[in-house]
Formats: sequence, structure tokens, C-alpha cells
Amino acid sequence: MTRVAAIDCGTNSIRLLVADVASDGTLTDLVRRMEVVRLGAGVDRTGELDPVALARTLEMTRDYAATIAELGAERARFVATSATRDARNRQEFVDGVREILGVEPEVVAGAEEARLSFAGATSVIDGGHEAPYVVVDLGGGSTELVLGTEVPAGGFSMDVGCVRMTERPLVSAPPTAAQVAAARADVRAALDVAEGHVDLGAARPLVGLAGTVTTVTAHALRLPAYDRDAINGAVLPTDVVLAACEDLLAMPRDERAALGFMHPGRVDVIAAGALVWSEVVARVAQRVAERGGVLADVLTSEHDILDGIALSAAVRA
Repeated sequence: MTRVAAIDCGTNSIRLLVADVASDGTLTDLVRRMEVVRLGAGVDRTGELDPVALARTLEMTRDYAATIAELGAERARFVATSATRDARNRQEFVDGVREILGVEPEVVAGAEEARLSFAGATSVIDGGHEAPYVVVDLGGGSTELVLGTEVPAGGFSMDVGCVRMTERPLVSAPPTAAQVAAARADVRAALDVAEGHVDLGAARPLVGLAGTVTTVTAHALRLPAYDRDAINGAVLPTDVVLAACEDLLAMPRDERAALGFMHPGRVDVIAAGALVWSEVVARVAQRVAERGGVLADVLTSEHDILDGIALSAAVRA
């Protein structure tokens, strides 16, 4: 066993996994945490990390560092994604993390983010699901699409995510018809580019990851509270997923906030996330149908880039 610590710092949330990794790649969780820090608030507009958001994220990093030390992780890897990639002042964040954790934080490119997401998701997919997989990691600032079986055969990172789309067109709650139309046009244009890199029609299962997808799944399952065990591995009919997305998109803010499974940090961004996910699901279903197939259902996984980071930390010298 190798005890590792993995930190994934995205646009909306920061997450920690401390786990024991066996020689066969099996992860045994010791701690798995998620806090919404909104590091990427305003980055799409200003091009810089907001000082308040930066301070908030570094404070949570200190909290994580204490947990890592207490549990005695032998190796640690800190990965920062979309918001940090896009920020002119990212070096301030990198320096702060290095000082707190004693490890060099990595601001990874979209291709590496996609590879880690694919590795984490597919590490726990059982033999009941036919390959190849299209894995979609829908984050705050970007959405990664990856096609592959044991390893990625193609991938692309789209600059659309739940925070970025909320700050761009979807400023009302619920959004207006014009805002929804503009957002859908943006996502569809991004998918047009992504299809030059990822063959969406080759999907056997479509696998969705990250907070937007798990929240949509919780809504589709009508869960009274967030239940990771019920959500992980859930296989839902495609039309049920699309209906859940449309429901969340049209829902007033107070109704979203009252949902028992809704994390407070997702209330303001779930409509945009649901719109992005609905467009991805619909596009994959369309491409599969054009090949004479049917995308009958969608698989949700609670295992994602965080698991991929942990697995990669275990094999590093």
C-alpha cells in the first residue's frame, strides 16, 4: 500500500482525497472532501484570480495540509485546472500553495486534465459496460470529453462549464429564453470544435463525472438528500437525464436551494451546468443514432479526476 494525497482545485470547488493505493491500483479512501471556494469567480471577465477568492482557497489548502499531515500521506499531488490556467496572476496562487503544502502545484493543460479524469472514472467501471467509453468531466470553467477503452484515444477540453456559463449568458434565475438560447449556441459551437478531436458517435456508455452531473443524477433519482452510494454507478435512461436537466434549468433559485441533495455552493451554477450536460448528452445521442445505434442510458460516476490524481501520485518516484 502507498498512502497518497490528491487535491483537485477547479473553478468552483477544491477537493481532497487521502487514500491507500494497492499494487493493483485499488483505492481505499481514508478522507474524501469537497468545499466550494469559487476560485474562478470573475476570471472569465477579468482574466485574474480575485484576491478574496484566492485567500479563501489558500485557507482551505491549509486545512487540507493539516489533514494530510495527520494521516501521514507519503506522496501528494496538487492539480489546478481551468480557472488557474486562464488567470494572469496564477503565479501568486502557485507560490501560496507551494509554501503551504511543500509540493509544487501543477497547473495542468486541458489534455492532462482529460487524461486524469478518464483514468479515475474508468478505474472502477465494471465489466458489465462495453467499451469504448466517452467520459465527460463537467467542471466550473471547462468540460473535458475523452474517448477510450483502457487509455484515451482522443480528448478535448471545451471552455464551457457551470461557472463560466453562469457568468456569461445565464445571469437570471431562472434564465430568460434569450439567455438560454445564447448559452445553447455557445455550447453547441464548442461541441462542434470538440468533435474534431473526439468521436462522440463511438460511445458505448456515456459516462458523466463531477458535481453538476452527480447533482442532476440526484434530481433524476428524486433523492431526499445527497447519497454518494446511490449516485455512483447509477444508470439512467437518456430521456430521464434530459428531463432532469430541463427541470433544474427552469427552476427558480429558491426551489433549487430547497432541494435536499443540493450543495449550497451549487445553487447558483447548477442551471448552467444542467444546460451544458443536456447539450452534451443530446449531441452524443444524436451521433450514436446517426450510426444506427441508440444511446439508451447514461452512467454517472463519483470517481473522477481526483481518483486519477491519486493513482498518478502512487506511481511517481
